[in-house]
Amino acid sequence: MDTRAMPRVVSAQEWRQARDELLAAEKQATRTLDAIAAQRRRLPMVKFGTDYQFDSPAGPTTLPDLFGDNDQLVVYQFMDRGPDAFCPGCTFFTDNVADLKDLAENGASWATISDMPLAQIEPYKAGHGWTLPFLSSHGTSFRADSGGGDDGGFLLSVFLRDGTDIYQTYSTTARGVDRLLFVNNILDLCPYGRQEDWEDSPAGWPQHPTYG
Repeated sequence: MDTRAMPRVVSAQEWRQARDELLAAEKQATRTLDAIAAQRRRLPMVKFGTDYQFDSPAGPTTLPDLFGDNDQLVVYQFMDRGPDAFCPGCTFFTDNVADLKDLAENGASWATISDMPLAQIEPYKAGHGWTLPFLSSHGTSFRADSGGGDDGGFLLSVFLRDGTDIYQTYSTTARGVDRLLFVNNILDLCPYGRQEDWEDSPAGWPQHPTYG
């Protein structure tokens, strides 16, 4: 007999009423996110340096090079945890990055950058089957200048190019990157959620430490 904790079983009418109540909250959250996105589009920007040199499999690369033919660039800063150590959160995030072609067709390029040396990045990238641009900022101040702080943490940044000038328009970290994660967003729709121990779930729901 299955002894898992499960949602209550109710009539179709009770379920529809509960679903409609949740839907009203979801619609309000969508409108709030739309308003935040509108505010984000009105953020000012700050001029950013262009003299960084990154290591790539094809050789040295500059920040302007990463834009390609686009004027917008999204950069994920993958944590450097030392030799032979890799952040499981950054790995999970990178596993979720997809459809860069459609992103580019909408005017934005993507790059994943880490302070890890390229020699450390390349075998890890190959082992995960990642084909996205993954470069090393080792020996540069790019991560700190982007707002990564002194803890070597991960960061998502957005840049805009205007001629030869580059500007930083947005950055976020921690839970700010959650909305970009396909797996987490789908699990949030499932009855057991992400099953992580920080979540507010009913008693008996399966839970485990994040990345555990």
